[in-house]
Amino acid sequence: MAIEGSKKNSGALMPARIRLGMVGGGEGAFIGAVHRIAARLDDHYQFVAGALSATPEKARRSGLAIGLAPERIYSDYEAMAKAEAARPDGIEAVAIVTPNHLHAPVAEAFLKAGIHVICDKPVTTTSKDAKKLLALATKKKRVFAVTHNYTGYPMVRHARQMVREGALGEIRVVQVEYPQDWLTEKLEATGQKQAEWRADPKRNGIGGAIADIGTHAHNLAAYITGLQISQLCAELSSFVKGRKLDDNAQVMLRYANGARGLLWASQVAPGNENNLRIRVYGSKGGIEWKQEHPNQLHWSPFGQPTQVISRATGAANASAARVTRIPSGHPEGYLEGFATIYSEIAQAIRAARKGGAKAAKPDPAAHFPTLRDGIDGVAFIEAVVASSAKGGRWVRFKP
Repeated sequence: MAIEGSKKNSGALMPARIRLGMVGGGEGAFIGAVHRIAARLDDHYQFVAGALSATPEKARRSGLAIGLAPERIYSDYEAMAKAEAARPDGIEAVAIVTPNHLHAPVAEAFLKAGIHVICDKPVTTTSKDAKKLLALATKKKRVFAVTHNYTGYPMVRHARQMVREGALGEIRVVQVEYPQDWLTEKLEATGQKQAEWRADPKRNGIGGAIADIGTHAHNLAAYITGLQISQLCAELSSFVKGRKLDDNAQVMLRYANGARGLLWASQVAPGNENNLRIRVYGSKGGIEWKQEHPNQLHWSPFGQPTQVISRATGAANASAARVTRIPSGHPEGYLEGFATIYSEIAQAIRAARKGGAKAAKPDPAAHFPTLRDGIDGVAFIEAVVASSAKGGRWVRFKP
């Protein structure tokens, strides 16, 4: 693979692994394990510390279960930030995988301690908090990444390059959707952990499905097309009786270049497991990509038959090839896409290490979602909620 995933980097031995910590992601958490697997996949990180739960006994059990040294298992993230910053072998970066309401205070604590941040989305529950973090990260000169992991898929990278090279011509229509069915019934009432906090405005923020998966759809469309939304018109619905946050979102989009778009996010659509997909149409042709079949991209040049471009084949472009790990016929998917984001982040963290001219230089093609992308996502949630509250009026969108 062309990204810094091998044991060598520009002819030299790969720099030392990045010492990584985590807040959240203990027993019963799905996304914490995903982050840990993704960080290990390309061998750039060493997981050494964690505050995996605010409950001391649960934090201890969770940490011991994944091999952390007892003295580096914490139940208080502020104590962890201070203790790790004081250690000569302390963590260089922290992954934040807590419910949304904790993202801002946890990130602030670690930035103040001089530690790089890798945060799940949405980065905060308010734009004000997100912009405050941007000012702090800039002052501290720390890397701040947001794990919009779908931008790491090879064929998503391929699609982005196609758009930038003008293969589609002028972009006219963007259709992106992310339907699931796991909240079709009131799962949060059963005590199921993942559903429970997502249904709680105090922990999840002002958006339900629009914050949880709608932000992924929005980010994917922005990443591939490079277009900026100028206005949007939204309707949020809570179909399950008694649910406090939306479980279905329909959003019409107007882009600054004159293109039009439609975004649908739903967690009450039976038959849909994780059916994120995007279609982009321009004056010269259209493309379609589906997350559940991530190794193929459908390309429809105007007036010609639709072509299927597969990952790791001669038809895949340079952007796809540099983040491809294995030969064609062996599927790459969710974990590998997530790992690509972690590997790209690793290059930025290593470049930030002290060492002057000897510091590791990132690949110029390497990139990952940043705090600015996170701010855009939070502003999108706020604009959608505002539009829906006004009865589906058009509102201006400005991150």
